[in-house]
Amino acid sequence: MRFPGLGDALMKIIQITDTHFSPNKPHFNGNWAPLLNWIERTGADLLVHTGDLTVDGADKDEDITFSMDLMRQVSIPMLIVPGNHDVGHLKDSDQPVNTERLARWRSLAGDDRWQEDAAGWRFIGLNSLLLGHEDEEEEAQFEWLAKAFEERAGRRVALFAHKPLFVDAPDEGDTGYWSVRPVQRRRLYDLIAAHDVALFASGHLHWAWQGRFDNTQLIWGPSAAFIIDKMEREMPGERLIGAVVHEFDTSVESEIVAVPGMTAYVLDDVVHEVYPQAVKQREPVE
Repeated sequence: MRFPGLGDALMKIIQITDTHFSPNKPHFNGNWAPLLNWIERTGADLLVHTGDLTVDGADKDEDITFSMDLMRQVSIPMLIVPGNHDVGHLKDSDQPVNTERLARWRSLAGDDRWQEDAAGWRFIGLNSLLLGHEDEEEEAQFEWLAKAFEERAGRRVALFAHKPLFVDAPDEGDTGYWSVRPVQRRRLYDLIAAHDVALFASGHLHWAWQGRFDNTQLIWGPSAAFIIDKMEREMPGERLIGAVVHEFDTSVESEIVAVPGMTAYVLDDVVHEVYPQAVKQREPVE
């Protein structure tokens, strides 16, 4: 991908995340029209989707193809990293990442990791769902990431991924479903410390938050689909439906935006229809 004419000029990136589109479970599809209208009016140079594009692309081709057809309605360049609903999750989950699920994503949506250079920056997209598997795919991605850092040629770095580095504290233990596991988090910390990583932007939590880790700005992008009320624990930040505007110059400025016209659907109200497996997992054992 190329961004002609940018040179060293300011670059604007819109980050969206957790859209959860589906042709068969259209509960959140209505947020696409107002979001698309807003994206087109921002004058952005690039759109980055930080995962959970689909309701169940991990197992359904049609969820990915339907969602990608919606993404092609955007007139500006777009890059996507997958979420757990797109390629699966941890080894002990109902839908672990595996060869079949990765192949489905790669054939229907494209690369699950990427790098692009523009405006004096290197933008890197990471498949965070590989982290914690401790297999060949995870190791290959770490080797690729280290090379991307080492060959940045003085460019500052912005990282985009689905899962955040941590939820409550940089040195917290294993949060299971929610963040990168401690061993892999430590490896990322070491790479980030050795290179000029100005931003780590993620989604997944359905909370909107800004913070810092040492010299790196952290962003949790708000979902474009739903908030979670009582089903899960409280987390830092706020419940919000929207997007993030990142402006890159010599540094990066990020703003979390509540996009006009979008509906803050509440997952608790429809989870039995959209994710019945999640309800089953929470049912008490007799």
